[in-house]
Amino acid sequence: MRTIHPIEARSMEILRSRVDLGALPPLTRAVTERVIHASADLEYATDLVADEACLRQGLRALRDGAPIVTDVAMVAAGITARPVICSIGDPAVASDGLTRSAAGIRRSYAKTGPGAVWVVGNAPTALEEIIEYGVAPALVIGLPVGFVGAAESKAALRDSGLPAVSNVSEKGGSAVAAAALNALLYFEEGAPPWSPSPTKEDS
Repeated sequence: MRTIHPIEARSMEILRSRVDLGALPPLTRAVTERVIHASADLEYATDLVADEACLRQGLRALRDGAPIVTDVAMVAAGITARPVICSIGDPAVASDGLTRSAAGIRRSYAKTGPGAVWVVGNAPTALEEIIEYGVAPALVIGLPVGFVGAAESKAALRDSGLPAVSNVSEKGGSAVAAAALNALLYFEEGAPPWSPSPTKEDS
């Protein structure tokens, strides 16, 4: 069981005093709460788009050892519980008219093949490449940020039929994308969410 620091637990208490997500299904709630916790942005309660069945599929894949792939190193840095593949910095990445983020997606797919969990928090072009390249993902966490192409790429993800987590607005980013993935990695069936670990005085 993951050790939860009392400050993290207190943060969740504050979050829950400001927005009630208790009616959401377990995985959707876990993802939404962790995204809000990472961003201090309560608007994600209505901006995030998640499907419980897709999250369940992603969780099963992760527990079966599916690779985790990110678009940029900043997203990878936020995921510490498992090894992560991020190819944007590979010397072998050649653009061929693509952005480095999009080219990195192709490079990562060559390493993983189908069935990976893809996490995009920065580049809309990376998300577009995931949709168009046919990577056959177990789950796509698509939360790129920006005024150019971010909202449109996330809408395209929702329209693609791929199992996905996204949000409607232009906001997003590396921290929230990593947070959404971490919510699945940390999820424990039936465990009270975000309970602090007992101290010596409590035990």
